[in-house]
Amino acid sequence: MRTHELVLEWIEKQFSDGKLLLGGRLPAERALAEQLRVSRTSVREAIRILEAMGVVRAGVGSGKDAGTVVIADPAAALGSALRLHAATRHLPVADIVETRVLLESWAVSRARPGSPALAEAAVLLDEMDAAPGAEDFLALDVRFHLALAEAAGNVVVSAMMASLREAIEGYAAELTKNLPDWDATARRLRAEHRAILTAVNAGDGGKAAALVGAHIEGYYREAGLGASA
Repeated sequence: MRTHELVLEWIEKQFSDGKLLLGGRLPAERALAEQLRVSRTSVREAIRILEAMGVVRAGVGSGKDAGTVVIADPAAALGSALRLHAATRHLPVADIVETRVLLESWAVSRARPGSPALAEAAVLLDEMDAAPGAEDFLALDVRFHLALAEAAGNVVVSAMMASLREAIEGYAAELTKNLPDWDATARRLRAEHRAILTAVNAGDGGKAAALVGAHIEGYYREAGLGASA
């Protein structure tokens, strides 16, 4: 890991732990460099990245405007950038599926048992059991997968998943017309969801990762999405 990435990782943890909030200030450049045992150049590079994302504003001099101030939630800033990209470019479905597998496998392997997001995921599973049709089911399905990602506690991964939400829901719904029996598919998806959540709650990250990858890829194979899609 490059040293400026160490700085970004530390800042991300400050956000996720609630120690750094909107309107708060980062430590002074010299102090942060000494604390993390990196160069001041690495600190500046990390701050430049956050400025480009619109997360912080770096002031100079002295007084109330001095220092690096948090001006936006990092998840919201990244999510906005990704949503803009998704809105202005055609994203291949196969690429989004592959990205989902990468992100969600990582997330469930590190999800924290006892996270409030997992309690939300359990409620969503019950709501899916009562969903009247495919459209309602798939809307709840996306929220379930977002909750699993949130349980990992990584705000960037959560933001990336949230930014893909509309694209995921849209193409998942579009592909339902290719399914031979939606009711049968829905029953299978419900069972797979519960198996994934059980593995996460049991702290078996490896099993959860394997299950979620097979779950995502299985749906698209059944709907006729090939590797060249």
